[in-house]
Amino acid sequence: MIPCQRHLFDIPPDVAYLNCAYISPLMHAVREVGEASTRRKCRPWEIVPDDFFRDAEEGRRLFADLVGASTEDIALVPAASYGISTAARNVPLAPGREVLILEEQFPSNVYPWRERARECGAEVRTLPRPEDDDWTRCILDALDERVAVAALPHAHWTDGALIDLERVGARCREVGAMLVVDGTQSVGALPFDVAAIRPDFLVVATYKWLLGPYSAGYLYVAPERHDGMPIEHNWADRARSENFTGLVDYRDAFAPGARRYDVGERGNFHLLPMANAALRQVHEWGVENIQETIRARTRRIAERMNALGIRTLPEDRRAGHYLGLRFPGGVPEGLTARLAAERVYVSGRGRDALRVTPHLWVNDEDEARFLEVLAAAM
Repeated sequence: MIPCQRHLFDIPPDVAYLNCAYISPLMHAVREVGEASTRRKCRPWEIVPDDFFRDAEEGRRLFADLVGASTEDIALVPAASYGISTAARNVPLAPGREVLILEEQFPSNVYPWRERARECGAEVRTLPRPEDDDWTRCILDALDERVAVAALPHAHWTDGALIDLERVGARCREVGAMLVVDGTQSVGALPFDVAAIRPDFLVVATYKWLLGPYSAGYLYVAPERHDGMPIEHNWADRARSENFTGLVDYRDAFAPGARRYDVGERGNFHLLPMANAALRQVHEWGVENIQETIRARTRRIAERMNALGIRTLPEDRRAGHYLGLRFPGGVPEGLTARLAAERVYVSGRGRDALRVTPHLWVNDEDEARFLEVLAAAM
C-alpha cells in the first residue's frame, strides 16, 4: 500500500478531488519540468537537433516498459482520437463486416469507426449494457466471423466496468478480428500486459491516469502492424530524419518500428519532458501498487454507498480505481454542482452514473468529506 502522496501535488487542504478520470492534477515536479521546458523555447539557439529525438525516445521506452512492449512498438500521438483514427485507417473493412463497440463508449473510440465504416460500407454494432454488468460475457457472445474489429476500452469510462481483455483478445484471434483498445481510463492505474492481451493497437492519452499533460499520448502498435499507413506524413517519420542536412533528400522509407505513426512535431519541447517525468513517477510507485491502494479506498466508499441504497458494480466487475454510483431513480439533478460548491469534485457520466475516481493524493479526510457532503446533498 502506498501512503498518501498529496504532498507531491498542488491541492489545497479544503479540496476533495476524487475526479482523476476527468483530468489529473500535475505533480509539482511535472509542473517544474514544464516551466523549464517552456523557458527553453525562449532561447532557441540552445535547442540542438538531438532535442527533437531524445525526449521522444525516452517516452517510447518508458511507456513500452509500462505495458510490456518494445520501444519499437510505440508511436507518439496527441490524443486518443488520433490513435484510434490511425487504427481505423489500418483495419480492413468491407460490406458485411462489423465494428463492435459498447453502449455509451467514449466518443473518440466511436466517431472514427462510424466514419471508416461509412467509407467501406461496413456496419458499427453497438452492444447494449448487460443487465448483469458482465460486459465480458456480452462481448464474447457477440464476437463471430462478421466482426472485423472489436474497438473497446479496458474499463468503461462511465462507471469503471471492467472487461477481461485477455479472454476477449483470445476470442478475437479465434474469429479473425482485430482488437483496438482505448486504455486512457485504465493504463497507469490498472496493469496492462500487451503480451497477454495481444491488442493490435492500444492508445493512451497522458492527462488522466498517466498524470501527464494535455495533448500528449502513446500508441502501441503490434509488430505485425508496423508496416501500415499513417494518417499524416511528416519529416520526422522518415528514415534517417535525424540528419537535418539531408532532409531534402526525400525518402519513401519510414523510420523503423511504429515511428511512422508519430504525430507531426512529435519532438514537443514543452509536453514530452512533462509526460516523461510523470511516467517515471508512475514507474516508481508501481502500477500494481497504485491499483491496490486506490482499490482499498473505493471499496470502503462502495460499502458506505451500498448501505445507503446506492448501487455500485460488484468489485470483480469493475476496475479498482473506479467507482460508478447509481442512485434509485437516477442521479439527483444538480448533484455534482452541489458537491462542487462544497469543494468536493466528482463527475456525472453517461445517463445515470456518478463517477468517483480517487488517486494517491486523496486522504481519509477527503473521503469523509465526500461521504458527508453527498449525504447532505441527497
